[in-house]
Amino acid sequence: MHSNYEVMAQYNRWMNQKLYAICAEIPDSKRKEDLGAFFKSIHGTLNHLLYGDRAWIGRFIGEPFAAKIGDELYEDFNELVVQREVTDLQIIEWSQKLSSEWLHQDFKYTSGVDGKTRILPAWVLVTHMFNHQTHHRGQLTTLLSQLEYNPGVTDLPFLPWLNTIS
Repeated sequence: MHSNYEVMAQYNRWMNQKLYAICAEIPDSKRKEDLGAFFKSIHGTLNHLLYGDRAWIGRFIGEPFAAKIGDELYEDFNELVVQREVTDLQIIEWSQKLSSEWLHQDFKYTSGVDGKTRILPAWVLVTHMFNHQTHHRGQLTTLLSQLEYNPGVTDLPFLPWLNTIS
């Protein structure tokens, strides 16, 4: 039996692998071109997704991530690919160890967006991390579609290891 968060961690990795494979086909200059997205470019959006995951995981495991929102973590796409995979595996391993007790405890953090300190149940913040991923991947699939790259099916039920239909 897998928890909701384990499934979301696997989904996150699957989608990232799919989208990074498409992004690898796009010339670097085009990946970095300002296309009017919130984080300007495909590359900017990929960097922000990685930033968000590292910021939240860092908080959850007690190892704060030093970068600031909007920072370009990796200019080189190949390094971004490697670091994305490292982080995705870290999220999967972490999700497999979550306990109901921890999820239902209050969790105190300081926002990188507005600098305010908040206390919320941990499960709300974990849910937010996965929702944040999906939100910005949605922006990414729109950018890819506008450049005529087809991201294919992105629905959760198509996650390969969930699908037992042959």
